[in-house]
Amino acid sequence: MDKIEQAREILRELKVPARQRSDVCCYSMLAMADIRKDSDWKCATNNWIRIHDIIRFTKDYYGIAYAENSRETIRKQALHHFRNAAFIEDNGLATNSPNYRYRLTEEMLSLVQSYGTLNWKVNLMTFLSMHESLISLYASKRTMRKMPVRINGTEFTLSPGKHNTLQKAIIEEFAPRFAPNCECLYIGDTIEKDLVKNNEKLQELGFEITLHDKMPDVILYSNEKKWVFFVEAVTSVGPMNPKRIKEIEEMTVGLTAGKIYVTAFPDRKTYKKFSDELAWDTEVWVSEEPDHMIHLNGDKFFGPRR
Repeated sequence: MDKIEQAREILRELKVPARQRSDVCCYSMLAMADIRKDSDWKCATNNWIRIHDIIRFTKDYYGIAYAENSRETIRKQALHHFRNAAFIEDNGLATNSPNYRYRLTEEMLSLVQSYGTLNWKVNLMTFLSMHESLISLYASKRTMRKMPVRINGTEFTLSPGKHNTLQKAIIEEFAPRFAPNCECLYIGDTIEKDLVKNNEKLQELGFEITLHDKMPDVILYSNEKKWVFFVEAVTSVGPMNPKRIKEIEEMTVGLTAGKIYVTAFPDRKTYKKFSDELAWDTEVWVSEEPDHMIHLNGDKFFGPRR
């Protein structure tokens, strides 16, 4: 058998469903193990690699060219399932980080290195016998890396990363100070895009539900004041600039509650980077100085301090 069929046989022996034994899954596994056409499985490795590296490996060593926009397909069809099955693990960074990587687990590496040897069947039975515990072990690792956050009285977890760290601060530090007793109507996550989304309340307020990439990062609602806080968490892109305000205005034509636009930054350095882009009549909150806000609102807050 050629290498892709050998990879498919390994997955079959591991009782992987047929859809996870497709060519894209097999090429992904070969890339993860760095197994080329003339490689021996005993030489398999588990170096950290990106999806981009899988695409390049497949083209360079097997002549199969997957487009760069196939990355999401590879992630969903292969890597997501392999990770859930404890065949591979990630390095714990946010999925949108340029440094996010995958590798074979140590247990999976030992198994594939024995493929084609007299030890294969014994190692396979051993791996299968402890598979459920491996799944629990690696799932626990992922859970430990997540950040707990309490939203509307319920415990959630956010994936690791700068963006979600700032979103956690918005919920735990900004809201109690400047939007007390507000309900969180929406917050996304770098992995679970709509972590919290109260469609019923948003529609009741007159909010047109759209794709998550158009939604502000966090939406808070004060029933007492009838105010809606649209908060963008900015670590690298996406402040409340005139274009963003226009997009949200178009989504909320029917909204009768008062609108408050907030850009949240982790620190002053990041704020300074985007200060020239910020729209007038918006607010700025800096996480490292949580007790203060910057109001780009002219004379709205003009007056003596005492």
